[in-house]
Amino acid sequence: MSVFRIDELAHAAGSTVRNVRAYQDRGLLPPPRLQGRVGLYDDSHLARLRLIGQLLGRGYTLATIAELISAWERGRNLSDLLGLEKVLTDPWSDEIPDRIDTAELARVFGVDPRTDDLTALLRMAEEHGFLEAEGGGRFKVPSPRLLHVGAELVAAGIPLTAVFEIAGRIREDCAVIARRFVDLAREHGNLSAERLVSREEISEAALFVQRLRPLAQLAVEGLLARCMEAEIRTELGDQLAATVARDARSPDRSPGGEG
Repeated sequence: MSVFRIDELAHAAGSTVRNVRAYQDRGLLPPPRLQGRVGLYDDSHLARLRLIGQLLGRGYTLATIAELISAWERGRNLSDLLGLEKVLTDPWSDEIPDRIDTAELARVFGVDPRTDDLTALLRMAEEHGFLEAEGGGRFKVPSPRLLHVGAELVAAGIPLTAVFEIAGRIREDCAVIARRFVDLAREHGNLSAERLVSREEISEAALFVQRLRPLAQLAVEGLLARCMEAEIRTELGDQLAATVARDARSPDRSPGGEG
């Protein structure tokens, strides 16, 4: 189990130290374990913070969130709640977010600030999930892998606008895939609302999500590899066939002549 100081906890949850303290004061977040005069937090605190952030993002007020958590804790075992919180809020990737500034971003994408529109670049990068503004010319990179892929595609000669456009389309495709897995789990697994009524079923749901996570990723990885192989073969095969046919019709080529 991970151990955090308050600033580390806030950073891991994408929050602030001020928010962590405010949530503690309101009873939304359990107090830390004290080691001397230092408060130490663990994964359960991180799960709770992420859950609070998600509920706030859905428009719930802190007062309403406090009532929801209190109702959960009265009706169910707290460890079961935290277990479900953890699988609901844990990231599905082992990536560690990075930070970048405007100058480095321009370098990564091969943009010349003297001639290119940096404002438009930043707007598109944020819109398509490459960056999150933090102020002061600094940006959070939620997925360094995505940024790396984008930079490599640009380096390979693909226009930056096309890279952003395909990133948006792929995100939409991935959302459809994710929805299909969730629908499957709701219809045939342990995620239906009517099943989440007992302590045992809550624990089963948490275990089910943990099991689903690697399976979904493996399935998509395997299918994407096969589909890419088929598409590339088809595309290059069609181009090769067209080239051969064109060369065969060329007036510069006579039967039996040298190529």
